Amino acid sequence: MKRWLLLSLMLFCAAAGAQDAAPDALVRTVTDDVLAAMRADKDIQKGSSGKTVALVENKVLPYFNFDRMTALAVGRDWNKATPQQKKQLANLFQNLLVRTYSNALSSYRDQTVRYKPFSMKPGDTDALVRTEVVKPGGRPIQLDYSLEKSGPGSAWKVYDVVVSGVSLVTNYRDTFAQEVRKGGIDGLIQSLADKNKTLEKGQK
Repeated sequence: MKRWLLLSLMLFCAAAGAQDAAPDALVRTVTDDVLAAMRADKDIQKGSSGKTVALVENKVLPYFNFDRMTALAVGRDWNKATPQQKKQLANLFQNLLVRTYSNALSSYRDQTVRYKPFSMKPGDTDALVRTEVVKPGGRPIQLDYSLEKSGPGSAWKVYDVVVSGVSLVTNYRDTFAQEVRKGGIDGLIQSLADKNKTLEKGQK
């Protein structure tokens, strides 16, 4: 399940100017763009770690609100962190997702995406875009993207992805809470740093 949570975010890369689109148009445009890019890149198809990491860093990061995602993943323990610790946690969680996305990308082959009907009221700053990932011979996987605008004139950004009813951010919450119970906020920071080092070594 976690692989699908992470792979779903890989599908949500973006082209220049896409942030100005309505949330449903944004999801459709950028998903189609990234699927085409992955199919066309022979190095990614062969499992190039460097290229996949660069793809995530260049295409994914601008379109996700990692501060909000980290706060949701850490949950009630977020309020225990100092401003400096919050910054560290957000940076480490971002790096963790980048590395994990890159690994998940290697599992992509011939999936296609269906877009479900979308509705939003004028002035809404929170939106849900529903899609399905379809693989020949398999059951469709439901993907729901939660997006928000932080203020007037701001861009839509993803703050959660729900796959078959499972939230990406809450999927990490139990693990993060356990780390905080064992070693406090600094213990969680160290745990994330260790995971990133392990992933980085495996991608060299």
